[in-house]
Amino acid sequence: MSKKTVACTFALLGLAASLGLAQAEGTAPIKVESGTYKVEPGHTQVVFSLLHFGFTHYSGLFSDVSGTLTLNSAHPAASKLEVSIPVSSVQTTSDKLTAELKEADWFDAAKYPTATFVSTQVTPDGKGGATITGNFTLHGVTKPITLQAHYVGSGINPMDKAYTVGFQATGVIKRSDYGVKTYVPMVGDDVALTIAGAFEKQK
Repeated sequence: MSKKTVACTFALLGLAASLGLAQAEGTAPIKVESGTYKVEPGHTQVVFSLLHFGFTHYSGLFSDVSGTLTLNSAHPAASKLEVSIPVSSVQTTSDKLTAELKEADWFDAAKYPTATFVSTQVTPDGKGGATITGNFTLHGVTKPITLQAHYVGSGINPMDKAYTVGFQATGVIKRSDYGVKTYVPMVGDDVALTIAGAFEKQK
């Protein structure tokens, strides 16, 4: 199910790079400081949603994301992103389902504890957004993925005084592409992803 969510997280992170000096429509250019950033795990979430037995769109999330973003504001296409997510961080509103998702029929967190994303291309759209592509590995399977990201904001975090940049990303993937086929098609194969990514600049 939500394995794909992890993928999006990565995508979102990489998109951040592409937004460096993007021209937001009707506003001044977005100015984000170049440099090396690390994922701020406390405020980064990967949310997944899929159709459950044709009745509801059911959601869950992954957390505890880690990774690095090399942001080049002058040349966004040169930016790089590498991210990892612990599969066991999956959460839902059902304790029983959360436990099941970690088992062999689903994510098999014991055998495949980490999902990773490595960016391959960042393409800014000139309006404060970007398309990012990369290789996502989950459940022992690596596939290319593409996400759409949008700049949210940047500046000094008043709590920890770290320069921070944030992005929102969305996308849709098929869980069966990664070998997670339990209950398909009764439980949806298409997984919608919404990623909130926060990144702190390193000194």
